[in-house]
Amino acid sequence: MTSNATSTGSQYLSLHLLETLVAVLPVRDENSSPKSIVYGGAERHMITSQARRRAERVHARDRANAGVGALAGRSTSTRTREWALITSRVLVSEHGWDQEEAIRTARAVIEATGLKFGDPAKKTVANLTKVLLFAPSDAGARIANHLSEKEEQIRSWTTEYLTAQAASAAKAKKGPKKPAAEPADGASEAADGTDGPTDAKSLPPLPPETRAAVLTALAPRDAIDIALYGRFLAEIADSPNVDGAVQSGHAFTVHEAEQVDDFYAAAEDAKLDRKRNALDFLDSADESGAGMTGYQSLISGTFYRHAVLDRVKLRNNLRAAGMTVEEAEEASVAAEAEFVNAFVEAFPEAKKNSTASTGSLPALVLAFEGERPYNYAGAFQQPIDEKGGDGPACPAAVERLLKHHVFVSGRREDIKTGRVLTYDPQIDTLLSGLELGATPVKYIKELTA
Repeated sequence: MTSNATSTGSQYLSLHLLETLVAVLPVRDENSSPKSIVYGGAERHMITSQARRRAERVHARDRANAGVGALAGRSTSTRTREWALITSRVLVSEHGWDQEEAIRTARAVIEATGLKFGDPAKKTVANLTKVLLFAPSDAGARIANHLSEKEEQIRSWTTEYLTAQAASAAKAKKGPKKPAAEPADGASEAADGTDGPTDAKSLPPLPPETRAAVLTALAPRDAIDIALYGRFLAEIADSPNVDGAVQSGHAFTVHEAEQVDDFYAAAEDAKLDRKRNALDFLDSADESGAGMTGYQSLISGTFYRHAVLDRVKLRNNLRAAGMTVEEAEEASVAAEAEFVNAFVEAFPEAKKNSTASTGSLPALVLAFEGERPYNYAGAFQQPIDEKGGDGPACPAAVERLLKHHVFVSGRREDIKTGRVLTYDPQIDTLLSGLELGATPVKYIKELTA
């Protein structure tokens, strides 16, 4: 499919959202501080697109696995370094393999396919790939099933592979041998002075049938979330990468950032129980003070965030994975509905228990179609000044965003079928007096065609 339109409308679905968050910390930098950017000459709080995308992807995956939503029952993916462990667990639980042999075999097979693992001497990383691999969730089971079918062949290959690997490691540890004399021109002696296997190229190759089975298991296949969000795997050249159909912008506050360093004191229950029961004489240690103290940074503000779905790219990704035109169309419609649901509903879960951040609902969602993506971040280059007369940030941001949309859509003929959704009664009242350039709706499902 190469046209710039689909059965559901124009190529691009642009989504814009305003939400107000109070005393939260959805994402942190390496110093555990809130992330920020400088925009329009003012520092703004920022929630990175990476944090947003993962929250949305996991939200949609969990719903699909639970049989809920438009993607119920469809294939989704897992991003992990534990594919060898996952494969070995299936070999043990479903095929009766010995646990030690299962993990040894799974690691050797996946490593021989092209993925590198952690240091074998460190138990915590020995069986983890060095990179996160985003693959269909049933990849481990598929690999395990193949290994079980080719059990005798794989066991023989694994023994040969591990023996050669150990020999190579031993020779590498000893270091290169010094030649007795300068080799003559055209001499066949290895440049490093060794006479045995020294790298992965000299190890016995994985049987072609097994390598093909592993690559098929790890390939994107019909996994909807890979088609949506993409995948890059440089370690295995012949494993397909996917350019995702979803673009996500970093969320930022529409006003200047204000950060609070909240001091907290954690109570020591046993100590307080003794005090309460007048038993503190049993312990001569100092009974004053809290059990632990510290600071946590919290942020508040009204955020603008944006994402766009390329409907043509989504369909092309699914067709490249093996779907027919009809199957790709049906899956794409379902994926779009679930993507929009996740964009509105999902939220990064950092400190969710101590801040209840995941209960937030957007003040405004604006969705419309076009022949190109439209990012309205420019509407907030001039920060909203609550103290300088702009009023509360959220209503002011709603007015500014919709005014920006009406202005742009009046000059771009391709923008159409705009829709707005709010969960704020004050904003709902405000919308009744504004030119919207869009149709008000009540439900998330109405935001898409």
